[in-house]
Amino acid sequence: MLTITGITKTYGERRALDDVSFSVARGRLTGFVGGNGAGKTTTMRIILGLLSRDGGSVTLDGAELTATQRRTFGYMPEERGLYPKMKVLEQIVYLARLHGFDKRTATDKATLILEQLGLGERLNDAIESLSLGNQQRAQIAAALVHDPDVLILDEPFSGLDPLAVETVVSVLQDRARQGAAVLFSSHQLDVVERLCDDLVIIAGGTVRAAGEREALRREHSTNRYELASSGDAGWLREEPGVTVVEFDTGYAVFDVDDDETAQRVLRRSVAEGAVASFAPQHPSLAQIFKEVVR
Repeated sequence: MLTITGITKTYGERRALDDVSFSVARGRLTGFVGGNGAGKTTTMRIILGLLSRDGGSVTLDGAELTATQRRTFGYMPEERGLYPKMKVLEQIVYLARLHGFDKRTATDKATLILEQLGLGERLNDAIESLSLGNQQRAQIAAALVHDPDVLILDEPFSGLDPLAVETVVSVLQDRARQGAAVLFSSHQLDVVERLCDDLVIIAGGTVRAAGEREALRREHSTNRYELASSGDAGWLREEPGVTVVEFDTGYAVFDVDDDETAQRVLRRSVAEGAVASFAPQHPSLAQIFKEVVR
């Protein structure tokens, strides 16, 4: 477990981070979301020891992080940092060897991760000849080649087309299943919602919400329900305690004032016609983000 507790960081008069606390569990993908300047990159750099902190602590499995442990982490910065003239495989092998692998093992590991990321046919191409999306995949390979048990990725999906996103998602999920703790930031909230197990929302240098994804969705749910039936649900407009939000004959989205009203509506729905579905509507990540940031 990677644990960030009470981290603060100040630049002159501006407090960039204010008592930032959250955890990243092994075997789970933690999405880290926030607007530009919210504090995501600053937090990641402090975790990695690239920036000093004014207060707080960063621990791994209960012990303060050491420089040696940080060197084993996998890190992908938002800015690309590969050598443009080097060939793709040559670049990733070089980085694997910096982590102590012999040439043969480094080559095997680099080839495997590049193939998993869909770059198997581009191994001997120069980095600068790749599209921006393929350069991004190579950057991800650089973070993964040494099999880190902690992964920190800053905007890993930037510049990727939908198929490439699916490829990267599959690789990250596989690493999590192998026991890695994965923290990644992204502005693509739909991808974060689909991928993450846990979620941290930061705004103005302060964590506004953190926890398991579905628990956060339940926590921020309103008494909103969705009904689909074979009958005409127009009667909902006259039902006490009900506010219809969306309506189309047998389909309706509506708010209720309490659980008792919801049960009453369900009973009448069954009486009025065959009910295909009746369920509470949980908010999307985008809706939760807007709510907690506002």
